[in-house]
Formats: sequence, C-alpha cells, structure tokens
Amino acid sequence: MTSLPERAGRHCHQVLNPLHSCTYFAPEFTDELGRIGVKERAAYFAARSAPLGRVGAGTVTATFYNFKYDWVAQHVPAVWDVTTPEAVIEARLAAADGTLRRLLGAEVIASPEMAEAAELALRATEACGRAARPLYAAHADLAVPDAPHLAFWHAATLLREHRGDGHLAVLVAAELDGLEAVVSHTASGFGVAPTWARTMRGWSEEEWVAAQERLRERGLLAADGDLTPAGTALRKQLEVETDRLDRAPYEHLGAAGVARLTELATAFASTAMAAGAFPADFLGKG
Repeated sequence: MTSLPERAGRHCHQVLNPLHSCTYFAPEFTDELGRIGVKERAAYFAARSAPLGRVGAGTVTATFYNFKYDWVAQHVPAVWDVTTPEAVIEARLAAADGTLRRLLGAEVIASPEMAEAAELALRATEACGRAARPLYAAHADLAVPDAPHLAFWHAATLLREHRGDGHLAVLVAAELDGLEAVVSHTASGFGVAPTWARTMRGWSEEEWVAAQERLRERGLLAADGDLTPAGTALRKQLEVETDRLDRAPYEHLGAAGVARLTELATAFASTAMAAGAFPADFLGKG
C-alpha cells in the first residue's frame, strides 16, 4: 500500500463531499423528486435510502444515525406508496445532472479535467469494502453513469457513504448517540449551523438542550456551548479513527492520485460554492 501524507484522504473527502451533498439543497432536486410525487423532507429520506430498496423508518434511522426516528417515520415507508426506489434513483441522478450543470457550467462539465476526476474517483472506489457498510454497499450496486460528470458524482457518493458508514461505527464506539454526535459536531465549529442541524433532523429545541446537558455531564461541553478540551480531543479522535477506517480507497489511489483528485475537486467545489451551492447560513456555529 502507498504511504499517504497525514489527513490526505480526509482532505480529499472534504472537497468531494460538497459536490454530492449540494444536490439535496438544489431546486433541481425539489423539481425532479416532485415530478414523481415526492415532496419536502420525504425527498431526502427517499433519495438517500432508495438504493437500499423499500426500507422502513427503522432502517433509515439506523443508517442515517442522527435523525429522530419519529421524524423519519412521518415520511418512510409511506413514500414507497407514492413511488418506487427505482424511480427515485432515476430522479436523483437527473437532479444531480441539472445541479452540476448549473453550478459548474457547460465548459467544466465537458472538460478533460472532469473526465480525469471521474476516472480518479472511480479508481479510488475500487478499494472500498461492503462489509458492515450498508449505505455504501447499496450504492455500490448501482450502475456507473456514462457521462463523466455523473460518473464523478456517483464516485463522490460512494466515497461519501463509505466514509460515513465507518464514521457511524466510530460514534457508536464513543457512546455518542445520534443527537449527541450532531451537537458535539456543531460545537466544534466545523459542522452545519445548529439551527439547520436540529431542524433538518427533526429534533426539538428541548431535546437539543438535553443532549447538551448529557455532554456537559461527560465533561465534553462547556457551559457556553463550546467544546471543552476533552470534547475537542474526542472530536479529533473520532476523525482520526474515521480516517483509519476509510484509508483503503485513498491508499489504493496513491499519493499522486489523491493529490490530483483533491486539486480537481477543490476547483469544482470552489466554483459550486461561489455559485450558491448551499444556503448562506448553512455552515458554522451561528
């Protein structure tokens, strides 16, 4: 295996992931899922879980981890009475196509750099493992799209879900429940803004405050809502362990390949962010 610079895989993930996740905030996503009768929050649950098949709220809650079960159960499995997983997968890909075309522009979509990025990202996924990674494994059974920008999006999705599945194992080992994981992440300043994090996942303000208190009892959160030194150390260790479990695809790609993929994805992500890929108040501690 190739020795990578420290955090090289994480840095690559950090610029690949926005190019997948921005789809869920795009008007194209709302439009495409709406055309098949899937609206509002149900669209996210359906789109991300569709590769798993006609699953219920329990499976979605387990694999997504930090969403409130009652919130999920309002939408799943009822959404499968409206449409099918196959139709959702098709609509999601159409949404990704429209989103990337709008955010990146026709020249970037058709560029040799996009084709190169797709090839590199797909090569990295060759070393991803299915064992104990349900969301990754389900997505890995999907066909790779022909168009380079969609093949790139598909590969970014695989790498995102592979890392995410491993991260959940680390959270369980650290005895952080789904809400505590979100609260501690937002307190670090690197996650989604608290209001977005709470409301998107169906938690009440009272439940959020209760999770903060549990973290304070463990010495992880200070009275002002910031992480304590112990909390900061735990969040760092969570990322180190996640990196360790996620190293295979980046080791497989090699140091030069990871560096080039990171360079290309950074340029794409910067363009997408400048074009308004996410709401202005989406990230940070505000």
